[in-house]
Amino acid sequence: MTEATLRPTSAHTSASPTARQLWRRGRGVVLALVLLLAAAVAIAAVRSNAEHGRLDPRSADPSGSRAVAELLADQGVSTRLVSTLAEARAAAGPDTTLLVAAPDLLTGRQQTALRASTENSGGRTILISPTSPSLGTLAPELTADPVTSFDSKLSPDCDLPAARRAGNADTGGIRYSTADPAVDACYPGDGLPTLLRIPASEGDGDTVVLGAPDILYNSRLDEHGNASLALQLLGSRPHVVWYLPSLADTSATDAGDRSFFDLLPSGWLWGTLQLFFAAGLAALWRARRLGPLVPERLPVAIRASETVEGRARLYRKANARDRAADALRSTTRTRLAPLVGVPVTQAHTPESLLPALSAQLHGRRDGQALHSLLFGPPPRDDAALIALADQLDALAREVRHS
Repeated sequence: MTEATLRPTSAHTSASPTARQLWRRGRGVVLALVLLLAAAVAIAAVRSNAEHGRLDPRSADPSGSRAVAELLADQGVSTRLVSTLAEARAAAGPDTTLLVAAPDLLTGRQQTALRASTENSGGRTILISPTSPSLGTLAPELTADPVTSFDSKLSPDCDLPAARRAGNADTGGIRYSTADPAVDACYPGDGLPTLLRIPASEGDGDTVVLGAPDILYNSRLDEHGNASLALQLLGSRPHVVWYLPSLADTSATDAGDRSFFDLLPSGWLWGTLQLFFAAGLAALWRARRLGPLVPERLPVAIRASETVEGRARLYRKANARDRAADALRSTTRTRLAPLVGVPVTQAHTPESLLPALSAQLHGRRDGQALHSLLFGPPPRDDAALIALADQLDALAREVRHS
């Protein structure tokens, strides 16, 4: 390390990647993001004509139910939309028909609370297309068949007055079975009913299970006896509370007294252990075999002068004159020791190196000056460090030519 390497230079030696290199490295990621964005736009365009406002009494879309709400209003029956369990439970009463548009979206705790509020309220509860997750709580008298009805339009084939007056209707959907003789089973499809009325154990209330929501859609209301059946089922009480479960309902996230581990799905422990086992196998598969290091050819040849210059700049930036001086002195001692007959292992011992060095120079150098030069304190400033480097170079040349 010489004076030239310690002084700042104006040459640009930065190894920062160029714009072309950055583009080559990142073009794959950019291309993937562009394809992902294009796919999202395409999906949004395809789904732009999808159903909106399904079973919403405010929606005029084909899958909405605004027509039913307006017909009920013409008959003096009010319709109120609610989206939380608390509102639905508070509305349950003998003069209310509570329509649950998506019972399977309710959690187990919500279903239990809703059942407790409606079971003996004296009102009517209508469940639209419930399946096994909700039937066990909201309508335990029924079981859902895994095979849906093949036909959409079905005939009543029962003694329920509302069904007999409506006639054929689009009730074909989920089919149910029951062993309770008190249940009115209507509109059978392949032998199993798709509309059932379950009377309450106390009072005049009941629960109606409808296997398909078609009779409530705006686009299907004027077909067959759909309008008649819908108005009779919903208009038996002066008020209709239309319950559309919402993800914003805080009761859906109420964990009660359960801990964090109770909320985790069953088998999570074994799944976690399998993941750790798989990670261990992957690490063993990717790990290199144990053994000595294998030298590899560098992809780019770096000149020694550049390495020295880079290290000198780091020392200068950190004001590490002590470390730079130690490096200069250590390298000089290592080079001088073989020239004066001292083993390299003793090159950094003053008692071994300095007498041999003085003898090699035939006393032309004072022992104290040599000790200060090779083993002295760190320089005070950059000028002293540069002077030290020059003196060490001069000493090395003098020893080589002596």
